[in-house]
This record gives sequence, structure tokens and C-alpha cells, in this order.
Amino acid sequence: MMDITSLSRERVESELVQSGLNTDEPENRVRLIFAPQKIKDDNFKSACRSYSQINPDDIKTVVVVESTPGEAEKRLAMPSFKTIETGFGPVNANERLRNDFADEDDDFFINDNAFDKGSTLYQQLPILQTVLDNFSILHIQISDEGPPIIKELAMALQEILPSRNALLVCCCDLGDQEEIDQITNLLENGNISSLLNRVYRNKLNIEGFGSFLTGLLVANKWGLSLQFDTDSGSGSVYSGYAVVENQPIFG
Repeated sequence: MMDITSLSRERVESELVQSGLNTDEPENRVRLIFAPQKIKDDNFKSACRSYSQINPDDIKTVVVVESTPGEAEKRLAMPSFKTIETGFGPVNANERLRNDFADEDDDFFINDNAFDKGSTLYQQLPILQTVLDNFSILHIQISDEGPPIIKELAMALQEILPSRNALLVCCCDLGDQEEIDQITNLLENGNISSLLNRVYRNKLNIEGFGSFLTGLLVANKWGLSLQFDTDSGSGSVYSGYAVVENQPIFG
């Protein structure tokens, strides 16, 4: 089975280039990625197709959101590392941004209880380090996926990130196309209450739904256009991205 953390930069770059990396689409600015929690053989190409939509010159910091329900006492934990090391080299934490979130609400804590080598952050970094030349990172772990915490996280992201030239990466394993279409249709029609009921009252085929829902709420607030990558054979959705179209709202 493929382990992305053991792949060479050349192998990752080759897949990204085949997927259209650096395609010149100046009218679209990617601000959100839905990425698999664990990148493996069946979703590697899909993840690269979504990540390849990023304009490397447009992103200075990346916020990676991961669902870790029940794994930490703190509801929204942010690991304390100053630098994180991968086979592709070191990446600095955005400590100022981390402190801004810690000051935003009492549910944000700098805490390492749920952070280890199994974190999905290590799955995303090889692709991010290949796409982006120089960036800082912030990692947020959701230990409580209840509606109040997800709304709180989404609101904080909506308020803090727009001026930061930031990319939001929401890690989740998505379901089939029909299920994703049902959820996104509710979002596009402005039926947020129905969307929340659909997510919390029905068992979704989505692992990391707290991270997924956070991304949807942020995309809705920012007026982003959602695009999901569907496998033509299985009908499964492995990844997606969201872009600012027409008049950007980001500075």
C-alpha cells in the first residue's frame, strides 16, 4: 500500500504536473481544499487534482483542520510545535496566527494531546511542500464535533483568515456523489438549518464530518464555488476544492 510520507518529491511533483499544476486561471483563487485524511493508492490522483488548482504565489500560510473526536480534552486543540519536519524539509508553524485563534475563544487551546505521527497533517505536507515554495502552517484538531463547536470554529476561520493569504485544508473522507450532491444543494440554496439536520440526524458516509462541515460553512460565508472530484468508476468523491470567483473578497 502506498505511503505518501515515503514518496519522493519527484514522484509527487510528477502526479501534480499531470493533474494540471500551475494552470493559469487568474480569475479563480482557490481558498479551500477538501483532502483525504489518509492519502493512499485509490485517492492520491484525486488529491493531486485538487491541490494542483492552487496558485503557489497566492498562498502564504495553510490551516489544516482535522477531526479527532474524543481524543483530547480540549475541544479545539492546536499543537505547540514551532517547526514540523518531513522528508521534504522543515515547515514553520504560524505562531502569530495560532495565538490569534487562542485569543479568539476559550475553546481554542494550544495542546498536544491528540497530535502524533498519525495526524493527517503529515499526509498533507508532502503535497503542500511540493506545490508551495514557502509557507507557514497551523494545525487545528476538532475533538468535539457538536454543532456549537463547529459553528464557533467556522466563525473564527471566517473572521481571521481573509486577510492572511491563507489556504484552508479540511481533512475528511467523503462519500458517494449522490450524498455530496444532496448536502451541497442544501448549502447552495441557503438551507443551513436543513444542512445541519441532514449531517447530525442522519448517519453520513463521511469520516471527519466535523472538518467537512466546517469547510462547507466557511465556503458558504465566503461565497466560494465548490468543485468535487468524483471517481468515474466507483462514483466515490475523494477530494474537492473551492474558489473565489469574479470579485475576490480577500485582501
